[in-house]
Amino acid sequence: MANDMNNTPSANRVHIGFFGRRNAGKSSLVNAVTGQNLAIVSDVLGTTTDPVSKAMELLPLGPVVIIDTPGIDDEGELGSLRVKRSYQMLNKTDVAILVVDACLGIQPEDEALLARIRLKQIPYLVVYTKSDLSKESPAQAENTMYVSARTGERIYELKEKIASLARHLDNEKKIISDLLSPEEIVILVTPIDASAPKGRMILPQVQTIRDILDVHAAALVTQTEELPAMLRALEKQPFAVVTDSQAFHQVMEIVPDEIPLTSFSILMARWKGILETAAKGAFKAEELRDGDLVLISEGCTHHRQCEDIGTVKLPGWIRKFTGKELRFAFTSGTEFPDDLSDYALVVHCGGCMLNEREMRYRMKCAVDQGVPFTNYGTLIAHMNGILKRSLSLFPGILSDL
Repeated sequence: MANDMNNTPSANRVHIGFFGRRNAGKSSLVNAVTGQNLAIVSDVLGTTTDPVSKAMELLPLGPVVIIDTPGIDDEGELGSLRVKRSYQMLNKTDVAILVVDACLGIQPEDEALLARIRLKQIPYLVVYTKSDLSKESPAQAENTMYVSARTGERIYELKEKIASLARHLDNEKKIISDLLSPEEIVILVTPIDASAPKGRMILPQVQTIRDILDVHAAALVTQTEELPAMLRALEKQPFAVVTDSQAFHQVMEIVPDEIPLTSFSILMARWKGILETAAKGAFKAEELRDGDLVLISEGCTHHRQCEDIGTVKLPGWIRKFTGKELRFAFTSGTEFPDDLSDYALVVHCGGCMLNEREMRYRMKCAVDQGVPFTNYGTLIAHMNGILKRSLSLFPGILSDL
């Protein structure tokens, strides 16, 4: 079981963020909750200078990512950047812990952060630390606790409360298995090229295989060249064919129209809760004009190949599809601009390394600023003229287009 927990991708883990003023006891509380020395503890103000994330197992909850953040009252030019980074961590936080020094009580910085947490509708707890040093206990409310990292007072109860908040999150979304019955067949087309990790498969492919197997359906994996032979060998029609987006053009010419065809990226968009917006955003690519700036954003960082999809293939395909002279900007990893007003379109990767909250945050940033938002697979399907076919598995999405 422990190995299973350790192998859980970070994007699938509950992200628990610890926030608060400098020296409120965030790092001490993180260490007490996890039972490990994950964070550096010091009386020096501002010891935590950057957010620190650690994937681990936290009983009684299971696989989580613990996030320790810089103080929200940091000062100076560098300090303001640290405060900004702490606030940015809310975008990926599933459960927020606002850590307050019980000897000082709630301060204006705490109130400001708490208002942002409530605005984003993040489940939260206000945890008063240093209970062993405080003479008075604040009034106990449903979402407040009073603990001591030094003595361990109520740390166990805190972990139970965190687990309770996390269990109320909607973690039951499926990639494709909710559409399948036992013994149905799904063909997965997974090209092995220069961008494929040696000896491994990319995460969305692995996750989709596991999702299919969980409902006792069959996942048949092949490369593009072997797909015709596999289709001929089957005695019954497969439920669907799922392909890597880069192979959409070749695969669509092989798979008969009566067999549903979609992509891993479209399945990821559905799983992360952004598919409807991504589909509408793909159609907006037709409205791009000469000189428009397009943002292509990836949720992970990796070594870029000479034929990298994000920085090479997609810009070429978009230019060819639109017939326009476009400009492109690129971000990766945790980088994502707050101000998107300069962009005519945002094209995001499938987001397999980002949790749902962060993907939905990035989508909402674009929507709120009136910028169309789509993702790789959805846009590629549209540029190949098969987006509606690729969405046929999800009639609710089609009806809204």
